[in-house]
Amino acid sequence: MRVEPGKEAITGYAGLVSFGAYLKQVGVDDQFQRLFGDMKTGSQVVYPMDAQLRLLTDAYAVGEHRPFGLEALAADPLFVHLAGGTVPCLDTVYRDLARFDGPSINALESMMAHHGLALLAGWERKRNAVMHLDFDTTVLPVFGALQGAAVGPNPRYHGRPSYHPVLARVAETDALVGALLRGGDTSFGDDDAPTVARIIDRLRETTGPNVTLYVRGDAAFDCTEVLRQIHVRGAYFLTKAHVTQDLQAAMAYTTRWNTLDRDADNKPTLQYAEISFARQEWQRAGLPTRVIAFRWRDRNKGHQLCLWDDVEYSIQVIITNDMHSPAVELLQRYRDRAGIEPLIGELKYGHGLGEMPSTTFVANHAAMLLKMLVHNLLRRFVDEHHPSLKPWRVPWLRRALLVVPARLSRRGRSHVLHPAASSLVQQLE
Repeated sequence: MRVEPGKEAITGYAGLVSFGAYLKQVGVDDQFQRLFGDMKTGSQVVYPMDAQLRLLTDAYAVGEHRPFGLEALAADPLFVHLAGGTVPCLDTVYRDLARFDGPSINALESMMAHHGLALLAGWERKRNAVMHLDFDTTVLPVFGALQGAAVGPNPRYHGRPSYHPVLARVAETDALVGALLRGGDTSFGDDDAPTVARIIDRLRETTGPNVTLYVRGDAAFDCTEVLRQIHVRGAYFLTKAHVTQDLQAAMAYTTRWNTLDRDADNKPTLQYAEISFARQEWQRAGLPTRVIAFRWRDRNKGHQLCLWDDVEYSIQVIITNDMHSPAVELLQRYRDRAGIEPLIGELKYGHGLGEMPSTTFVANHAAMLLKMLVHNLLRRFVDEHHPSLKPWRVPWLRRALLVVPARLSRRGRSHVLHPAASSLVQQLE
């Protein structure tokens, strides 16, 4: 086999054409221009801010995690054509990311949430609809002196500075509807109550007041003000409790346990009990709470507490203001919250969430939100044009829909793309 120079333009990203047409259809280009066009003004501007953000959207969509990847993409004729004929130098892109400030960060976060909420179209017309809003935090270790990074709890790199963002997703669509980048030494607490309230309000604006909403979180969510903000907005909170000493005492003195499962010897393996317990701050806030403890015999997994003399149990305690649903149903609802962990993994390894492009905090915040926007846009694209691929994760979606080879030619004054006849890009066209 001989290798000779090719005379035709070959691209590896044929899917960007149909993806870009979809983004224009749903108003992404107009939003970039309207929200961020004023960030760079003047007759000397060569690369407008909206064009830069659109450029990075394509780069993140095809799998580049940093602006540095534009160096490789600049060799692809289709990418260069979609970029307007030239790809800006890296210094220009880095400087443009550093132009973001508080208002523009909020605008980008709202835009990201808007396209996540778009996947909920029609929910306001559903009867007896139930929706789950999940909150979680994750650790993003950083290497080097990055603004805003701080040393905090880091399970993998002890003593390493990190960021500690808060994420919110709708479980039914796996779309992101809120995010906030924070320093690594910032824990989740009552100070995050306004963020939780704002995201619930924006979700209610889309779904209407009739959708039953459960807001789920881990033990860090056990904060009185956070729970109160959820309750006053007509939603149910469902979170794991901090097993404090007074709660341990209340469980130890509880004698009525209901059995949900037994082993072959007819011994209880899973039980639950309604615990008569309420913290003083809950009572002062007028917060109705229901505390349900689940215990199961499993010496190899879980957190074991020696509260009973006969056997050691693994314990999980759930707090909710849902006073009517069966306890076993609430347990299953809470366990389904685990679906946010694969999403965080996809954001990290599929979109490069933890790969920070700058030493500037606002630039890193903007890059994080832009990657989350790409996640939501890709989910919308798949939902509308390739619904059979909805269970697929982003690496496979990227291979099937975006990173597709094709021949690029000219016909008259227009460009023509020639993908393989068997590709999904060809089928979509």
